[in-house]
Amino acid sequence: MNVSRLISFRVFMTIFLCLTLLLVGCGSSSSHRSDADSTHQMGGSIQGKELALTGETATIFGAGDVTPDGYRTSVVITTPYGITADNDSFYVSEMFNHTIRKIEMTSGEVTTLAGVAGSSGSDDSSSGIAQFAMPLGITTDGTYLYVCDGANHTIRQVEIASGLVSTLAGGAGDADFADGQGFDARFDNPNSIATDGTHLYVTDLNNHAIRRIVIATGEVTTLAGSARHEGSNDGSGSAARFYFPNGIAVDGGNLYVVDTYNHTIRRIVIETGEVTTLAGSAGESGTTDGLGLAARFNEPRGISLDGDVLYVTDGVNNTVRKVVITTGEVTTVAGIAMQSGATDDIGTQARFNAPRGIMALGDSLYVSDTENSLIRAVDISTPENTVVTFAGFISHEFADVTTDGTNLYVSDFGTRTIQKINIATGVITTLAGRFGTIGSTDGDSSVALFNYPQGITTDGTNLYVTDYFDNTIRMVSIASGEVSTLAGTSGTMGSSDGIGNAAEFSFPYGITTDGTNLYVSDMLNQTIRQILIATGEVTTLAGSVGNSGSNDGIGPDARFFYPLGITTDGTNLYVADYYNKIIRQVEIATGAVTTLAGSAGSSGSVDGIGIDARFSSLSNITTDGTNLYVSDFENKNIRQVVIATGEVTTVAGNAEKSGSTDGSATEALFDGPTGITTDGKRLYILDDFTRIRAIR
Repeated sequence: MNVSRLISFRVFMTIFLCLTLLLVGCGSSSSHRSDADSTHQMGGSIQGKELALTGETATIFGAGDVTPDGYRTSVVITTPYGITADNDSFYVSEMFNHTIRKIEMTSGEVTTLAGVAGSSGSDDSSSGIAQFAMPLGITTDGTYLYVCDGANHTIRQVEIASGLVSTLAGGAGDADFADGQGFDARFDNPNSIATDGTHLYVTDLNNHAIRRIVIATGEVTTLAGSARHEGSNDGSGSAARFYFPNGIAVDGGNLYVVDTYNHTIRRIVIETGEVTTLAGSAGESGTTDGLGLAARFNEPRGISLDGDVLYVTDGVNNTVRKVVITTGEVTTVAGIAMQSGATDDIGTQARFNAPRGIMALGDSLYVSDTENSLIRAVDISTPENTVVTFAGFISHEFADVTTDGTNLYVSDFGTRTIQKINIATGVITTLAGRFGTIGSTDGDSSVALFNYPQGITTDGTNLYVTDYFDNTIRMVSIASGEVSTLAGTSGTMGSSDGIGNAAEFSFPYGITTDGTNLYVSDMLNQTIRQILIATGEVTTLAGSVGNSGSNDGIGPDARFFYPLGITTDGTNLYVADYYNKIIRQVEIATGAVTTLAGSAGSSGSVDGIGIDARFSSLSNITTDGTNLYVSDFENKNIRQVVIATGEVTTVAGNAEKSGSTDGSATEALFDGPTGITTDGKRLYILDDFTRIRAIR
C-alpha cells in the first residue's frame, strides 16, 4: 500500500479530531427514470436495479500505469531540480530521490543512470551502488555529468557511458569553506554548476561565493564573493557580495548568476572576477517586467543561456522570465506571478509550482517544475510560448466519485480539480478547476478554483462538491464546467443555518442528493445538513453541533462522531459514522436516526446482521436502492449491507492483506478504499487515492 497516502488519511482524521478539542458519501441525483429498466439517478449513483456482483475486481484507471522507469510521461519524476542535455539525452537530478535520471530524446525512455532511489549516501561506485544526498545542479561536457551533491557538500562526476560515479572535489559530509585540490577543498551546500569544457563554475550557496574548479586536476579556487559574508555589493573578486547564489550559466567570457535572496541577476567577467548587477534591485522582490534595475524578481532560482538571452525561473513568482543581456530588458515568458499550478497552456495561462532548473535547447525551454514533480517544455519559437508537460506524471489524489451512468466524476484534491472519466473509453478530462491552483473563485472552467474538493455527487445535470477546507458547497454545471458557490462563505467556519453565504459549515465532507435537496455530512459540527438546491437554504436535519456520540434519536437528540460518507435512496439517508464504526440510517421526513449495522466503538471485520457486524474505518458509502456498499478503509475491503435486514457481507478485499491485485472476490486486494458509486452495473471504488477499481 502507498504508506504516505494511508498516513494522509489517518493523520488527516487525527488532526481534525484534535482540532475539535482545541476549538471547543457521496453521490446524488434527480429522478431521471428509464421505463425499460426502471433505473434512475439518485444519491449520486444509478439506482433501481439490485446489483448482482461476483466480486471480480479490475483496475480501470490509476497508479498501475505509473512506473519508476519507462516512457517519459508515464514515469514518476520525484522533485526534479537540475537539468542538462547532450546530443542524445536529457539528464535530471532528483533532489529528494537522490538519483540522476536519463531521458532519451528519440525514444522518450526514462532510466536511472546513477544513485539509489530513496537512499541517500556518498558512496562512489557503479550506477546501481553509488549514492547521492540531495543532488541539485547538473551540467555536462558530453562525456561526463557534473553534479552538485548538496547535502554531501561535494562535486560528483558521472561517466555517462557507464554510470560510474566519483567525487571530484569536496569532503562528503563536511560543510565548510576552503580552496584546495580535490578532497582538500570544502563547500557548503553547492547548488548549481556550469562548464566551459575546461572549468566548472559552482554557486556555493551557504558560503555566498562563486567557485571555479579545474576539471583535469580538481583544483578549487574562489572567483567571486567572500565566504560566509552575504551582501549585494558589486565589485571585483572577494569585494563582491552575494546572498545565497543559485543558478549559473556561462558564455565563455562571462558567468551569469541568479542571486536568489537579493532577487537579482548578476554578471561576472571570468578573467577579472568583476561582478555587476544586470537586472533586478537588491533586496526588493516583485513581479515587474522592465529594464535592468527597474525589473523585479522574487527569489529567482535557475538560469540558462540562449545566445544573447537569459531565461530565468522565478521561484516564488512561479514564472519563467526572459532577460536580454545587451539591454537588461526583462519580460515574462510563461506562468503568472504568485499563482501556482500544473496547467499546460499558452504563456501566462500556464502554471508552475516552484520551478528550479532550466535549459534552453533548440526552440524550447525545459524546466524542472520541482513541486509538481514534472519536466515542462516551453515552445519559444512562437509568441504564444506554449507550455506542455514533457516528462513526469500528474499526481492525482482522488477523494470521492459519483456517476450519471455515462461518466465518472471525481473530486481530485491532489490537483484541486474535478475530473471527468468516460466509462466506456477511460478518457479523462478536467471539467473544472486549474491543476494545483488553490482558491475559491467561481466562474467558467478557465477561471474557477477549488481549495480542497472532497465529497461529490450529481443529479445528472450538475455536480455538487464539498470544498472541505473552504467550508463551502460548490455547484458545477456538467455541460459547461461553470462553477458557483451554493452555500457557505469561503474560509468561514461555523454552524449557522441560513440561505446561501449566510450558512456556515465546519469541514463539510460527504454529500448526496435526492434531486431536490442536498445532504451534507458536516464533519466537525457532527451534524447532517440539508440544502434546498433551488434556494440554497441550509438547515440542520440531525445531530447536535459540536456534540459527538452514538445515540440514536430524532433530529438534535441523535449523535454522530465524525460522519463522513453519505448516500440516499430518496426516503432515507445512510451515513458512514467514521469514529463510531457504524452505519446510520436517517429518515429524511422526520430526522429520526437509527443504527443499521455495526456496534458503536467496536472495531473489527466480522460479517453478520446488524449490531453483530463489525467495521474498522468507514470512509464512504453508496446504494443501488436495495443494498448499501461501503468502503471499509482500514479493513481494505468493500462491504455490502442489506437495507431491509442489516445483514453485512464482504464483497471483495481481504482485511488481513493490502495490495492492488485484481481478480476474483477472494483474490482481489485493496490498499485503502475511499469513494464509491455505482452505474447500476458495477461498483466503482477509489483505492489508495490514486486508482479507480471496478467490481462486477
